[in-house]
Amino acid sequence: MAKKYSLGGQALIEGVMILNKEKRTSSIAVRKGRKIILKREKLKFKEPDIPFIRGVVNLFIILYIGIKALNYSTNVSLGKDEKISFSEIFITIIFAMIFGLLIFKFLPLLFTTWFDRQASFNNIIFNIIEGIIKIGIFVLYVYLISLTKDVYRVFQYHGAEHKAVACYEAGKKLTVRNVQKFRTEHKRCGTSFIFLVLIVSVIIYSFIPKDFGFWLKLFLRIILLPVIAGISYEILKLGARYSWFSWVSYPGLWIQKITTKQPDDKMAEVAIKAAKGALR
Repeated sequence: MAKKYSLGGQALIEGVMILNKEKRTSSIAVRKGRKIILKREKLKFKEPDIPFIRGVVNLFIILYIGIKALNYSTNVSLGKDEKISFSEIFITIIFAMIFGLLIFKFLPLLFTTWFDRQASFNNIIFNIIEGIIKIGIFVLYVYLISLTKDVYRVFQYHGAEHKAVACYEAGKKLTVRNVQKFRTEHKRCGTSFIFLVLIVSVIIYSFIPKDFGFWLKLFLRIILLPVIAGISYEILKLGARYSWFSWVSYPGLWIQKITTKQPDDKMAEVAIKAAKGALR
């Protein structure tokens, strides 16, 4: 019996990336006209096997690999040949982190602090309201970007990636017909991880007294992010491994109704090519 691998992936510009962590291989398939360009690479980084630590390290690894793959797919689809350096990827990650902290840390805390001045909440209610605002901003953000034509296509490839992985995990032959039978949502999706981070942060931040100054609360929220990411990653792995714990993936699956769209057959072909490349 052939060994079963745990596959993950990411949607790209007119393409799909599939990761095979056991074989430490990334496979990128990008459509260019009638052709599908395939690129396979050995992963240079290895995820540590230390609980809680591995979630944080894996996050940065995936960010690095993802940005590099996204740049490659953009070049292929536009007919360019530009390589992105490590420093450029690093700067992109830093800017992405700053943007994320501004949108999902600074603004929710600012709004909640203003509401608290009007109503004077207790510590638990304060953090629940902040969590609701964060989740609301996140859902609104992904919904608004999904309305654009280019992002909608990326979300279609996101759905194709999930379908191909699900088809493989079900033991079915990777054909367009088989792949299209599966749902676009997948319980191990990064969207589920982001949503778990938002929920776990409500619990963790409840231990921070709301009477602390605004900037101190913001600082503590930022430095506790690795702890929250580590816990969320372990919860997500439990949800994927044990059926009785799969309920933790439900909120992320609901959000995937926005972040994944039904792909056409040509998109499914790209996802299949990427999956087969990762399994070689």
